[in-house]
Amino acid sequence: MGKPFASSADLEDKQQTLEVLAEGVYTLTAEGDPNVGAVEGEDFLVCFEALATPAAARDWLAKLREHTDKPIRYLVLSHYHAVRVLGASAFDADVVIAHDNTRLLIDERGKQDWDSEYGRMPRLFKDPSSIPGTTHPDVTFDDRLTIDLGGDRGDLVLQYCGRGHTEGDVVAWLPRHRILFAGDLVEAEAALYTGDAFHHDWAGATLDRVAAFEAEALIGGRGPVVRGRAAVDAAIAQTRGFLDTMREQVGGVHRRGGTLKEAFTAAHAALAPRFGGWPIFEHCLPFDVARLWEEYEGQERPTIWTAERDREVWEQLQG
Repeated sequence: MGKPFASSADLEDKQQTLEVLAEGVYTLTAEGDPNVGAVEGEDFLVCFEALATPAAARDWLAKLREHTDKPIRYLVLSHYHAVRVLGASAFDADVVIAHDNTRLLIDERGKQDWDSEYGRMPRLFKDPSSIPGTTHPDVTFDDRLTIDLGGDRGDLVLQYCGRGHTEGDVVAWLPRHRILFAGDLVEAEAALYTGDAFHHDWAGATLDRVAAFEAEALIGGRGPVVRGRAAVDAAIAQTRGFLDTMREQVGGVHRRGGTLKEAFTAAHAALAPRFGGWPIFEHCLPFDVARLWEEYEGQERPTIWTAERDREVWEQLQG
């Protein structure tokens, strides 16, 4: 009997923890569920990530409102995946910001991704009827966008570091506090989802640029907050190690003329001793290997994931 499909059997609520990282800097972690954050400006808020539904986002905002009642001026979407964007309407933000490529990806595959992720991770979609439709940014940028937080609060820098988890991931950097919201470019003690990734770029120049911030604290897409330079470097190295192990195993099978199933088996065997107990490892790996196999086949951009394709790949590799 095969494993339950993706995270469909993961129905237990996770403990949410709001942490104050510095004056006016907040994050909500949830035992491996998607992380979110917020930064106070002088008379406004910038929120980072939107969660999967407005109902889920309102729970986060209720916790945030215990600390600040400033209006939300900006909502920053690190990338296009449904569990990160479909709750956007709850924020009532003046401006929704994302990378240029994220806008294109939402237009190209946002509805398919919505259907796909709802099937894979139903628990995250609290009250799915509250979603008004796909989320579209108001403002996009191609390299860097700086938000003046006002007063003596300094800047919040939104930076594109290159292709990685998707074509359009951005990070949010607070130079004054040396805090980095890294989105899904870095995970701390959580497995990577790479089904829409550019593995070679991500493991190389993109993570090099993330490391170059020399952050003193890092909030990844999932997992606990990472504090201290050594721990931040270790989290980045862990992410790179996951990617490099996949590349070594899948690439080796591809070069010798093996099959996708053989590549999955090899990657699973190599990764499981270190990463197998971390959140969503078994969920992610079939989709990760399928995408990486495409890259070795010479296909630059990821095939669009649909609910039907999800099931086919899962049955082939985890069935």
